[in-house]
Amino acid sequence: MRCCIECIKDSEIKGIVNSDPNHIIGTCDFCGGTQRLLIDTEENEWISEMIGRVLDVYTPISNLSDSFPKEKTGFIGDVLSQNWNIFNLNGNQIQRFVKAICRERYEEQPELFEMPVGIEEMCHDDYLNRHSILRTYQWDDFVKGIKEVNRFHSGYINKDVLSIFLQCAVKKHNKGEVLYRARICSNGKKYKVGEMGAPPIGISRSGRVNPVGISVLYLSDSKATTLYEVRAGVYDYITIGSFKLLEELRVINLAMIDQISPFIGERFGFDMTEYAINLEHLRMIAHEIAKPMRNDGALDYLPTQYISEFIKSKCYDGIEYASTVHMGGLNLAVFDEKKLKCTYTRMYDVKKIHYNYVAV
Repeated sequence: MRCCIECIKDSEIKGIVNSDPNHIIGTCDFCGGTQRLLIDTEENEWISEMIGRVLDVYTPISNLSDSFPKEKTGFIGDVLSQNWNIFNLNGNQIQRFVKAICRERYEEQPELFEMPVGIEEMCHDDYLNRHSILRTYQWDDFVKGIKEVNRFHSGYINKDVLSIFLQCAVKKHNKGEVLYRARICSNGKKYKVGEMGAPPIGISRSGRVNPVGISVLYLSDSKATTLYEVRAGVYDYITIGSFKLLEELRVINLAMIDQISPFIGERFGFDMTEYAINLEHLRMIAHEIAKPMRNDGALDYLPTQYISEFIKSKCYDGIEYASTVHMGGLNLAVFDEKKLKCTYTRMYDVKKIHYNYVAV
């Protein structure tokens, strides 16, 4: 069987396929796409070995204890489809693929492919306390705890484990790159270059990344994104400042932290099981930083502020995250605004807004 590169989501596998000088072009047996770069499931031992390492994480239900929660089990195709970022395929297609690519493993251990499976370590508290970002807790426990119990000395987060995965989400912004910030002109006059920086320390409001009183420079990747981010209204006058990077920035890309390839673990210090048990936590961090907030949602910012302050303590320059109000837009919160310079401002008159709404 042959699977095309478009059916693969994982960056490491795609990179290996793209660099193969003996690659095949043809029709995909899974999605039906034609003239595609293909992986032959009978000729690629390297991908069989890679997928085999993923399969090693799981134990067939027949070998799990009777007390293992059934809601934490599933057929391997569905588990890989729902929880991992390796394939652009549905559960049935993935089931076919792993049977074909790991055919020897299938012959030796058919129950792994045909019975529900689970991660045995998910029920071992000692293992979770050492290897899980949230130890034995769930995200909701962390959110409730930091809002209602202990805001500054929470023991929910395993910082050593979080640090490992943060290293995998580092993104560099090059010196000379230009980013943007917008401000609504309350008096109808354009703001000057010197007025476009971060709010002064002590008076800055609570934000997605910063606690109240701590100044952070919020920027966007495009002028359009900034207009959405400041919630500009029709007939508002907006000043947009262009900010040039004075040096390279190393930021944590939280928009992609749940898209880390499982196959880079040897380089960064995690194994497949650690990856598997932390996928849901990484997904919640990415979701939380991009979650739309109401104007009165200061308490709702606390979980992401906690994560952001930890990132800052590890000497990263900022955090990148997806815009919640402009599809495809990206925002960048920079901890030290001195690493950029506002070089130009221009005022715009907002003429039209498009609203999208649903009944609740």
